[in-house]
Amino acid sequence: MSFNRLAPEDFVVSSDSVTAPLWSAGAPTLTAIYSSSVQEAGSSGNFYLNAYQTASTDDAAEIQFAIAYGNKYGSGSEYYNSAVPGASPTRTIYGQYRNLVLGSETADFAFGGVTQSAFVALSIDRNRYKQSLLPGTWTLKLTYSGDDIYLTDDSLVASSVVFNDAGRVYQIVSGSAGVVDPVNNGYSPLDGSWGLFLPDIGTLLLNCRALNQSTLGLPYGLSANTDNGTNQFYFVAINDGASFTMNSQENISSDYIFVRARNAEFNYSENPSFIAGSTGEVIYNSFINNPQTFPTTIGLYNDNNELLAVAKLSRPLLKDFTKEALVRVKLDF
Repeated sequence: MSFNRLAPEDFVVSSDSVTAPLWSAGAPTLTAIYSSSVQEAGSSGNFYLNAYQTASTDDAAEIQFAIAYGNKYGSGSEYYNSAVPGASPTRTIYGQYRNLVLGSETADFAFGGVTQSAFVALSIDRNRYKQSLLPGTWTLKLTYSGDDIYLTDDSLVASSVVFNDAGRVYQIVSGSAGVVDPVNNGYSPLDGSWGLFLPDIGTLLLNCRALNQSTLGLPYGLSANTDNGTNQFYFVAINDGASFTMNSQENISSDYIFVRARNAEFNYSENPSFIAGSTGEVIYNSFINNPQTFPTTIGLYNDNNELLAVAKLSRPLLKDFTKEALVRVKLDF
């Protein structure tokens, strides 16, 4: 076995972004969604509503995203205990996302600088993407009462990236595939942006008041101790819109290592077929002045002589004093 120390210039690090359609079976757009009556009737149905790409009873059915309504004051759902006003599933949902996104138990959500007390969270199922959602490429069409609205994010026009406890934060605006509607810069007339896009946790928070005050008139729960069916209203609006396009993104870092075998190197072998085991002499005289080897494997070791990685060549490489080789090893991480 022969060794050669790698020099600093033998290492090159690069990063590539890999994108792919988000939905099951590589579909770029969801044109219909289905719910599960079993899930709705179960204990989780009071908190969120799962959306599938096909009937939930089909073998191919997979959860695409979940719809959950959060209200700061607990309105829009029944209390856990009538003796404890405000303690309800919608208040629990609001508190969970407040901790996750804002990292606080007291902070309020603001959409485009306007504080609101209610939102609908579209949480993309974690199996749909590897690392994050891809900003500037998605479009969500909502249809209700005969009116439509197209939503996207403002990542392509934002002057800077805002971060919070959930990672990157972009405003949801009216537009399509990252192209912002020029009217009012894509914001609602009075209620700020249409929501927040959180690509690093796969979540959209929709501004309920803005969508309610728009031409959609999309209802949301404001009645205390009453199940107002907000999740179902938004399920219908997404299904009737029949167009939810989104992509996933993954950054892959690669370490390229250039292994060089110069003409005078790696021409002899310690293989038993090459040398005599008892004396260490070359068995065949023709290999003394004109040796030939066929490297098949490259091993990468540290200074403690510990094997860290192995690279296999696609075919044995003929090596002698008249040939040099340069092998590029790629490590993805």
